[in-house]
Amino acid sequence: MKSKAVFKPNRATTFANSNSNTQSKSRRGTSRLSEQESNSHREPKGKLPLKQSISNSTDKKTSAPKASVSGEKLQKVLARAGQGSRREIEAMIADNRVSVDGKMATLGDRINVNANVKVRIDGHLINLNHAQKEVCRVLMYYKPEGELCTRHDPEGRPTVFDRLPKLTGSRWIAVGRLDINTSGLLLFTTDGELANRLMHPSREVEREYSVRVFGEVDDGMIQRLRKGVQLEDGPANFKAIKAVGGTGLNQWFDVTLVEGRNREVRRLWESQGIQVSRLIRIRYGNIKLMKSLPRGGWEEMDLQNVNYLRELVSLPPETESKLDVTRQRRRPKTGQIRRAVKRYSEQSKRYKK
Repeated sequence: MKSKAVFKPNRATTFANSNSNTQSKSRRGTSRLSEQESNSHREPKGKLPLKQSISNSTDKKTSAPKASVSGEKLQKVLARAGQGSRREIEAMIADNRVSVDGKMATLGDRINVNANVKVRIDGHLINLNHAQKEVCRVLMYYKPEGELCTRHDPEGRPTVFDRLPKLTGSRWIAVGRLDINTSGLLLFTTDGELANRLMHPSREVEREYSVRVFGEVDDGMIQRLRKGVQLEDGPANFKAIKAVGGTGLNQWFDVTLVEGRNREVRRLWESQGIQVSRLIRIRYGNIKLMKSLPRGGWEEMDLQNVNYLRELVSLPPETESKLDVTRQRRRPKTGQIRRAVKRYSEQSKRYKK
């Protein structure tokens, strides 16, 4: 009787099968463990996975810092060059009137004034090298009645710029305005930033006027004007008001404001039923209208007064002046100016209301 053959695995076969079973179990166990770990670390909906979040935060820390843009803001450079206040130049840039190296400028552009850069306004080349060396100059001007505070008038009426000294590479900028029927102190400067700050209401630079009024003025009216009245563009008041003379219904007062709204002095008096028949600005800050200055005449201010105005609006002091301090200052030719004023006054009579 034949016996059945029995298969007896050798040690090598047993070890291979055992190892294969172990690896299979290990893979199944690893797969289950990996699934459990994945479920346990699953982030709530809408949040980044942990690894991605860590990676992003690492990228932020290791990202290179942005390179700083060199140069100064275009509107600041042009304001310093006497082309207007920053606000005016920003409006020019927004209206596509300013170009840099042939390309239209945009708000926020910066330029290096030391570089060979070509800046144009309305197609006219601005000499920045000359403007960079231009010192801050200020003129005191006695504006006569009948002159407009504008550079050009389409009707040909006289303007406050007609008799000012000519400049090369910069221009005079009026610090504020006076209406056609108001005379007195008007400041001009070559520094657009200085002009802009002096005019800004936040600086509260005092303006004093000598005003002749027609009508009965009582104490209650003066108190209301000091305390404040409501105008069409908001409340307004005189910081100070002082009677200085007059007879009958024609009286003179010195009044002080700390802002320069359009026709504000006249409108304040008119709110009380009082008519203004004469208005003269006699002070701006601590700068007083010179008694020796004829109407239509100008006088350039010395370095001390220029720096007073700059300090008043938190600008650094100027170190140079165009005035020759080594010789006696030449007074304006009073007779010539008076004749010119008379000629302009006769020409402008027809335009007065």
